[in-house]
Amino acid sequence: MGIFSVSMLNETIRSLLVNDPRLREVWVRGEISNLKKHSSGHYYFTLKDKGSQISCVSFRQTNRTLKFDPEDSMAVILYGSVDVYTVRGQYQLKVLDMRPDGIGEMFRIFEQLKKKLEDEGLFEQSRKRPIPRFPKRVGISTSPTGAAVHDIINVLGRRYPVHVLLAPCLVQGDAAAQSIADSIELLNRADVDVIIVGRGGGSLEDLWPFNEEIVARAIFNSRIPVVSAVGHETDYTIADFTADLRAPTPSAAAELVVPDRVELKRFMDSMLQRLEYAATRKIADLNSRLDHMYDSLEPDKLREMIDQRYQRIDELVTAMEKDVKYYLGSREMLLKVLAGRMNAVNPLNTLERGYCIAMSREVVVKSIGAVQAGSRLDLRVTDGTIICDVIEKVEVEHGR
Repeated sequence: MGIFSVSMLNETIRSLLVNDPRLREVWVRGEISNLKKHSSGHYYFTLKDKGSQISCVSFRQTNRTLKFDPEDSMAVILYGSVDVYTVRGQYQLKVLDMRPDGIGEMFRIFEQLKKKLEDEGLFEQSRKRPIPRFPKRVGISTSPTGAAVHDIINVLGRRYPVHVLLAPCLVQGDAAAQSIADSIELLNRADVDVIIVGRGGGSLEDLWPFNEEIVARAIFNSRIPVVSAVGHETDYTIADFTADLRAPTPSAAAELVVPDRVELKRFMDSMLQRLEYAATRKIADLNSRLDHMYDSLEPDKLREMIDQRYQRIDELVTAMEKDVKYYLGSREMLLKVLAGRMNAVNPLNTLERGYCIAMSREVVVKSIGAVQAGSRLDLRVTDGTIICDVIEKVEVEHGR
């Protein structure tokens, strides 16, 4: 057969393995070990069980489609083909798909996605919108053949008939998550007031599409309030945490989105009775006031009211006159005090005692230097003025 080079031998072995139809599409169960996530986006790890192990590679294009983040010690089921890495002469499993193996691993993936979306704020209570109290149209995103849609429609028809718009979708299987997200987007383009998303009960695997990230983001991005109604009361999904309101069952969701017409009628009757009572009481109060006003307008009552007003006017006039007299008396007394002070300094009083006031050219003469011999003086006395001429001035020394 000739001598092979190492490369030729590895290529020959690879050709045998790759072309074997039994190894071209295989499902392998095992536990991830020594996981390395390369910066290129490729994953390199070992898949092992109790007795053996095999090297695995999962390329970036495959990893982009995975619905969870692989971790060491995680039990998985891999789908792929056997291949040979000729550089090292090492055979390996080239992964084409990866799924969690068992309920425990699914719960790990659930918690992993829940934490991721919670950190991004998809579960924040502050962003949750209120459900309309009286919706006119209700959108339903669920399977058209399941029991959930019939339960919802029956409850709506019994409690508060509204228009229902069904956007049918898959609720189970690999394609269900995308189908649910498309259904929510379709209802957002329709004229509905609230959307119910959900399905009836089932196993964790059956409900898993409602734990998919694509469904959570479709609910988060919905401009219309979303009510999640998945499974039974004890079932919780990522959709429940993201929705504006969680209902334990599809029937309960229908009860939450519409009021009960019986309760509504009872409430309206109660409000009507309260309104009638308030109106009756208001009318009675107005009638009482009207009767009182009518009584006040009777001739005798009117005359009595006018006499009362006259008496009150007389009291006010008397009080006003008293205040005026007191004010004028106090002003008169003050005037007399001021007049007495002015009279005390009145120069005319001095004239009464025999003095006179000498004036020259209407100026009071206070010194002999103010006049000259031969000048004219006016002497003011109590009963008139004496006109005389100055003959001589005689100066008097101080003190003599």
